[in-house]
Amino acid sequence: MNNFPKRINKYLADENHATRTGADELIKKGLVTINGRKAVLGDKVNEGDSVIVSTKAPKKAYVYYAYNKAPGVSTNPEPGVKDILKVTRFPVLVFPVGRLDKDSHGLIIMTNDGRVTNRLLSPLYVHEKEYVVKTEKEFTDRFIESMGNGVTFDEFKSKPCRVWRKTKNTFHIILTEGKKRQIRRMCEALYHKVIDLKRIRVMNITLDKIPLGSYREITGKELEIFLESLKLTK
Repeated sequence: MNNFPKRINKYLADENHATRTGADELIKKGLVTINGRKAVLGDKVNEGDSVIVSTKAPKKAYVYYAYNKAPGVSTNPEPGVKDILKVTRFPVLVFPVGRLDKDSHGLIIMTNDGRVTNRLLSPLYVHEKEYVVKTEKEFTDRFIESMGNGVTFDEFKSKPCRVWRKTKNTFHIILTEGKKRQIRRMCEALYHKVIDLKRIRVMNITLDKIPLGSYREITGKELEIFLESLKLTK
């Protein structure tokens, strides 16, 4: 789905000319035209419009990391809570894609590629995220069935998903949506409290044996599959 009309800076970012901020700079310099007219900030592009960049910005060197977030670290900076970028040094400036609440731990994709955020988090696309969840008390087979069929909380019903038991109080769950603290809220709606939540996979990217607070670079075939699934190119 192309989602036209779209703002000119988003269009240029989607076409890999520049980031949205970089696209704004190209527009300010008068280097972008729409149907022969110089573009201005805020212009919108319709499907079929002729968009020309007089001096194409060099492609950014994108990097992608699989990071193992520790409990107590936040993907969104907040007072009194440790921030990923403050506790872990990366070779280049990157940001977390999506969220994982401070009490949870596990896989976070870190990158400088803003295109990934749009494709991975947009409800228009369906991408799997797998978690291992431990509850305070034992649960029944009925609980697993209910989680898989979809759970209503705060007037929202989760989509049906794959869920299976690991131990008497631990289960795996694969989601294709990402409401805030969704798994915890699903469990609470079924009268169970989560005491440990770990994300182990995002699409084809797995946590493997990355130590807490450490990361590995995503490269080669693994990266190729990841980007192809998002309909992106490096």
